[in-house]
Amino acid sequence: MSEKLPGYGTITVPLDRSVPFGAVTPAPVLQQELFFTSNWRIVRPVIDDEKCTRCMTCYIACPDSCWAYNEEEDQMVWNAEFCKGCQICIHQCPTEALTPQAELDFEDGVVRLDRPF
Repeated sequence: MSEKLPGYGTITVPLDRSVPFGAVTPAPVLQQELFFTSNWRIVRPVIDDEKCTRCMTCYIACPDSCWAYNEEEDQMVWNAEFCKGCQICIHQCPTEALTPQAELDFEDGVVRLDRPF
């Protein structure tokens, strides 16, 4: 897609980077690797399925869309790859089914160094 701009010459925009007319872009349907959380999260939400009423408040409150509802198992599922540890879901949960747990309490938690810098 080439376009002649007055005073600037021709700009070639790759097809995958072009913006459609009206600047309306489709929402991503799959997970975006750009938004993966690194190893700086210090806490993660842990859900108590017995207390959870499936009210979807965590799903609505999460700014990174880390919660999903699994209809087959009737459970809320947490996506660790995107969670930033902001604890908004924990504070918004009306039944207190979510609790913060230190990231170091989990085997797959933050990267641990054998020796300090």
